[in-house]
Amino acid sequence: MTIVAGHGLSISDKEFNLFKSLIYDKAGIALSESKRNLVVSRLSKRMRQLDIDSFKQYHDLVTQKHNDTEIQNIIDFLTTNETYFFREPKHFDFLKNEVLVKLKSGTNFKIWSAASSTGEEAYSIAMVLAEKFGLQSDWKVYGTDINSDVVKQASRGLYPIDESEKISKNHLINYCLKGVRDQSGKMLMDSRLKRHINFDLLNLNGVWPDHISNFDMIFLRNIMIYFDLETKQKLVNKIADKIKPGGYLIIGHSETLNQITDRFKIIRPSICQKIK
Repeated sequence: MTIVAGHGLSISDKEFNLFKSLIYDKAGIALSESKRNLVVSRLSKRMRQLDIDSFKQYHDLVTQKHNDTEIQNIIDFLTTNETYFFREPKHFDFLKNEVLVKLKSGTNFKIWSAASSTGEEAYSIAMVLAEKFGLQSDWKVYGTDINSDVVKQASRGLYPIDESEKISKNHLINYCLKGVRDQSGKMLMDSRLKRHINFDLLNLNGVWPDHISNFDMIFLRNIMIYFDLETKQKLVNKIADKIKPGGYLIIGHSETLNQITDRFKIIRPSICQKIK
C-alpha cells in the first residue's frame, strides 16, 4: 500500500515501517496502521522545509547522521496533546478531599505530572496544593513531556482566556492573571504558583534524572494507550519505584493495570495505591 499526501509525497509500506520502528525505538510509541495518514501529513510538512522528496531519504537523514535534533522534531510532529484544566475532575476531588485533608499544612508534598502536555494538568494540581498548603510551603509539582514544544508552552504558563471556564472562581482570583493590552484575551499563571512547578523534557521510556523519585502521587493519565503491553509493564513498574509506600498512581479512565503490574491496588476507578 502507498499513501499519497495532498502535495504529491507518498509513503510505501516499507517506509511507514521504518518510521514505526524509529518512533517505537526512541519513544516506545506503537504506531498502528490507522496512524499512517497522520505520519504522511505531519512529516511531509517538515520534508518540504528540508527540500526532501522521499520518506526513505528523510529517514536516512535522521538515522545515518544520528540527528538527535531532527529525531526530537519527529517525536514532536507525531505526538498528539489534548488536555485542559481540571480534566477528569474526580481525580482532583480525590486529591483534595481524601489525600490532602489528612495532612497538616506545611507538609512537603511532591506530585509528578508524567505526561503534562501544555501544562494544564500540572497547574491544576498546583492550584489544589496551593489551596491546601499556601504558596510559602515547600510542596512541588514536576511536569514532564516528550514533546519539546509543549514543554516550552507549559513553562510560559500562558493560555487563551477561554480555558478559564474549567477553573473555579476562587482559583482564578488567587492564581491566574488576566492579560491586558498585547496579552488581551489570554490568561497567565501567577508567578508565585509557577515557582512550585518544574517543567522538563523527558522520554518516559528513556533515562530519568535522579530527582524523579520519592513522589506522593503520580499522574500518568491517557499515555499508556500509546504503548504495547511490554512497554506498559516496564514503564509502570519503573513508575512504582518512584512512588512512596502507600502513595498513589492516577491513570486515565480508559486505562487499566490488568496484566501490567501487581504492585498497586485499585481503590477507585483509575485511582491506584502502591502496595509493594
